[in-house]
Amino acid sequence: MKRLFFILPLMLPLAATASTLYKCTEESGVVLYTNQKTPKKHCVVLSHSPAPVPAAAPAPGSRPRASATPTPADFPRVSGSEQKTRDNDRRAILDKELANETQHAEKARKALQEAGNQPADKLQTLRDTLALHERNVESLKKELGSLR
Repeated sequence: MKRLFFILPLMLPLAATASTLYKCTEESGVVLYTNQKTPKKHCVVLSHSPAPVPAAAPAPGSRPRASATPTPADFPRVSGSEQKTRDNDRRAILDKELANETQHAEKARKALQEAGNQPADKLQTLRDTLALHERNVESLKKELGSLR
């Protein structure tokens, strides 16, 4: 059963392009999921679908088309000043979160430095905590950088 969890994600790209998916069992009992039937193994068809038609690539230099569905007349609209207020609120929230995550990262860094001769699992937990806060800081910086 564990093998299925490791093999299945690898098969998803195959399932998107292949027309037939087989479950093959070797004489030793090993199960293989594939899009190619093997004569030396007992194979059963799991799914069969027509191959997808690839989308046409846009011409070089062409602009993307506007949505085919127009915006409904009763669709709620936001004024420019209200949107600016919302954007400013978002920036303030992100700035506060960045300050909090930076502070948590510094505390985690200090705790790791002070850990000394702690057991390996304790040190790993501290390293994982520090890495988490550092990733959060980078994500928040990226998000702030993408604001208008």
